[in-house]
Amino acid sequence: MSPHRDHQKGLLITAIGGLTLTVDIPLIRLADGGAWTIMLLRTSTTFVAAMIIWSVWRALSRNAPPLIPGWAGMIVATLYGLTGISFVTAVYHTSTADLVFILAFNTVFAGLLSWIFLRERPRLVTIAAMLIMILGVLVIVGGSVGTGKLFGDFMALCSAFFIAVAITISRASGKDMGFTSLVGVLLPMALAALMVSGEGFHVNAPWWIIFNGAVIMPISFFCLAAGPKYISGPEVAMFYLLETVLAPVWVWMIFAETPTRNSLIGGAILIVTLVAHSLWQLHDGRRQRGDLAVHHPV
Repeated sequence: MSPHRDHQKGLLITAIGGLTLTVDIPLIRLADGGAWTIMLLRTSTTFVAAMIIWSVWRALSRNAPPLIPGWAGMIVATLYGLTGISFVTAVYHTSTADLVFILAFNTVFAGLLSWIFLRERPRLVTIAAMLIMILGVLVIVGGSVGTGKLFGDFMALCSAFFIAVAITISRASGKDMGFTSLVGVLLPMALAALMVSGEGFHVNAPWWIIFNGAVIMPISFFCLAAGPKYISGPEVAMFYLLETVLAPVWVWMIFAETPTRNSLIGGAILIVTLVAHSLWQLHDGRRQRGDLAVHHPV
């Protein structure tokens, strides 16, 4: 397969993952349960679904990707596990808008990590976009001071960082990490099982979180974790922007949860910056391919 086709495949896979992920937070909220119970149900159903899919794939084809490809896979699985813990904690300690806006910050982390460890030096326009995004996150976090949401915002930032590190390591290894992110749920599952055994099982509408874990999580996690094999870390991180834009819309429609003024201002800064930067990358990529075609005609 040509690099251009590989890139298109990566964009399509990652777009499917990003779009599917947008309903994750609304389904967690609809289940209406304790944080540890929700985490236990979400992770256990995800793990069972992943094992069934992998077993069937392996039985039908020799090309089934490994669950954990080497030491890199172990580290990536652990990082996705830490992402799961910090993400669900953030859902219960901050607003949906704050959470998804801060999660969009993983594009900055991914860009910086790719620069430091993969020698993929960002252009000046990308550095400028990162600085503007830092400003946007500071506006959101500044609005949470004194409201009790600061811990939730910090957990969201941790989640964004863990995702970016996982994407960078996946990109550096060049290995298929599609199932690795799904095996990573074992860490939050073990922690949640321990906590639920002490405080009890609390959930009012379990079918929502079971559907989330059995269907939504395997599709979104697999696609987003497989993306770095074909496209760059910052490009994969960009597709998390779909959740940033759509999740607050779903939550507003279902729960009538209106974002605060600071959330809207900071979120608008993040979204406008990311969209403008994505359009610039697309235009620049087309221009470079056009120049290449002129200088190297077939």
